[in-house]
Amino acid sequence: MLDVLNPALPFIATVLAVVAGLALSWLLRKVVLKLNRKRPELQATSRVARRPLRLALCLAGVRTALGLTAGSESWHPGVDHLLLIALIGAVAWLAIAVLLIVEAVVLTRHSVDVADNRRARRLRTQMILARRIAVALVVVLAAGTAMLTFPAIQALGAGLLASAGVISIVAGLAAQTSLVNVFAGMQLAFTDAIRVDDVVVVQKEWGRIEEITLTYVVVHLWDDRRLILPSTYFTTTPFENWTRRQSEVMGTVEFDLDWRAPVEDMRTELRRVLADTELWDERVGVLQITDATGGFVRVRILVSAADSAALFDLRCLVRESMVTFLQQHHPEALPHQRWEQATDDAGTANRRRAPLRGLGSPSAGGAHPPADPHESQLFTGSIEAVERSRAFIGPGEEVFEERDRNLASRN
Repeated sequence: MLDVLNPALPFIATVLAVVAGLALSWLLRKVVLKLNRKRPELQATSRVARRPLRLALCLAGVRTALGLTAGSESWHPGVDHLLLIALIGAVAWLAIAVLLIVEAVVLTRHSVDVADNRRARRLRTQMILARRIAVALVVVLAAGTAMLTFPAIQALGAGLLASAGVISIVAGLAAQTSLVNVFAGMQLAFTDAIRVDDVVVVQKEWGRIEEITLTYVVVHLWDDRRLILPSTYFTTTPFENWTRRQSEVMGTVEFDLDWRAPVEDMRTELRRVLADTELWDERVGVLQITDATGGFVRVRILVSAADSAALFDLRCLVRESMVTFLQQHHPEALPHQRWEQATDDAGTANRRRAPLRGLGSPSAGGAHPPADPHESQLFTGSIEAVERSRAFIGPGEEVFEERDRNLASRN
């Protein structure tokens, strides 16, 4: 009877080891969830480690069972080596899954869906980068451990260690740019220069930090484009961070209007618009005249909002409301370009047109420029300018008379 069971004993032991591994995996998961029953976020994230845990326990059990039942067999060393490599891979997979679970649990407890989420965004950035660094280390250690299981590679170990200094120098020179980006990414994560979901302006583009890796940063632009920049850009180039200290921001809306713009009525309309919207955080709402040159007055409106997204919508709302208000109630305040018709001493219109910089116009009694260029102040200041003034007489009267006759014949 024993002679019949001896050939099948390794197979039976393998099956029993797999069953024991699955049972132990189920039991461990239940115990962990029972101890953390007050953390519902762990219920969903723990599924990530279910498969690698089962695989690692089953491989460990099978390797132990075959070592006890078939240790003297000729095929055992090769199979045991394969099982060892698979076990190293399964343990690395399990370690990565545990890192993902820890990251998910921490980020779930610190939500960014709040008004003041600066601390949560900082923690999120650091956790994501720390997890990626840890995953890279686990993969490298697992690959190195698996390679060391081969006798030939073990024999080369002494020679590799002896030339480690030369190899490290060559590798450092070859990967200098990549290493600079890696260290820059680590610097961004732990110096709090930028965080995930920060609002930034880079290369004259407005957007949010969507992802920070060890080598590059992804900026989600306002028009749904992605701007991918190396990590060194944010450590060597100046950029704007609108949410560095707090999420509250301020923005401006500017208009170039006529000098007859009703400033007080516009202030009243601004207060009405801000009072009727939830986009305004009630901190700043100011209307001022910041410039009055070039024939226009510049009206500057300064408003504030809880975050950059609300600020953009608020600025658009204020701009649209003010434009509609001026169109409907004060059209005279819209920008105007004025021209006047000058006359000579005989009272004949010479039909020269020139833009006015002030409020004067022929109908409003504004000042006219002198018809005689010699009386003008445009050719003064030097002897040469006076001579040019005397030489400048403009078109003769015969030119205007001929043009009048042509217009009369057409009519």
